[in-house]
Amino acid sequence: MLTRLAPSPTGALHLGNARTFLVNWLLARQNGWRILLRIEDLDGPRIKPESAQQAIDDLQWLGIDWDDGPIYQSNRRHLYAAAVQRLLDAGLAYPCVCTRKDVESAASAPHAEDGAAIYPGTCRGRFKSVVDAQAFAGRPPVIRFAVPDETIAWEDCFAGRQQYQVTRQLGDFVIAKADGTPAYQLSVVVDDLDAGMTHIVRGDDLLDSTPRQILLYQALQESGWIPSYYHLPLVMGPDGLRLAKRHGDSRLSHYRSRGVPASRVLGLLGRWCGIPDAGEPISAAVMLDRFDVARMLLRQVVHSQDEEAYLSK
Repeated sequence: MLTRLAPSPTGALHLGNARTFLVNWLLARQNGWRILLRIEDLDGPRIKPESAQQAIDDLQWLGIDWDDGPIYQSNRRHLYAAAVQRLLDAGLAYPCVCTRKDVESAASAPHAEDGAAIYPGTCRGRFKSVVDAQAFAGRPPVIRFAVPDETIAWEDCFAGRQQYQVTRQLGDFVIAKADGTPAYQLSVVVDDLDAGMTHIVRGDDLLDSTPRQILLYQALQESGWIPSYYHLPLVMGPDGLRLAKRHGDSRLSHYRSRGVPASRVLGLLGRWCGIPDAGEPISAAVMLDRFDVARMLLRQVVHSQDEEAYLSK
């Protein structure tokens, strides 16, 4: 059994990230899963080189450890390129020269629940090859996965039964950008398959990534196997929006620099994890004896000013 901690070095870890990683670690250590640390550093100009080491330092400060890694996605580009070519050769992916404006303005483009345009498949079957698409547009195309007209469903260990009609709700999605950079959906599936990942714990903002990733699992292997998913409710700010900079500085490095002990931060995270009598300073190791996933509060956690005052004591 294997799970992974997968920070992206686009910025510092904050309390919301820490709570997700802590739940992942607690589940792994209670159930005997191995843990792989994977640095997801493919997001181009958003990557901050110092953030990868800072994430490692922050996790270690909290007492969260791992068994393998870190591995860096930026060192594995050849694997992603091979997967893209395999999908192209199988007719499961195709080059697309449509711009974002083209997609938004397409009269036939359906829209997701959040209002974003869903790609209507304009370039599906349009070009014989990537070379033909580039010659037509005068620039490199992106590569899209051709989603089948079917429903993808799975039983999420936190969020319950999930179901998506992928053509109507998601559309053909990008698996490689025009510069050749693999998209998140593809890179994580390639890595998880390569490692033999069995359990994935992450925030529920990635729920709609899961049907896309299940389709890629099915396309890149013959067994039809997918990992077990655990999607946690996000930590929110007092305004009901996900915890972010607008709610103040909740970076772990911010608390570290102010001399706040890790045990006090863990006390707050323990409260958010539904651990009885949590809220007072505690260690990650002690949490192992108190954490019960069945007792975890599956509601939106709101980080309040009172809690911020607790961290400042």
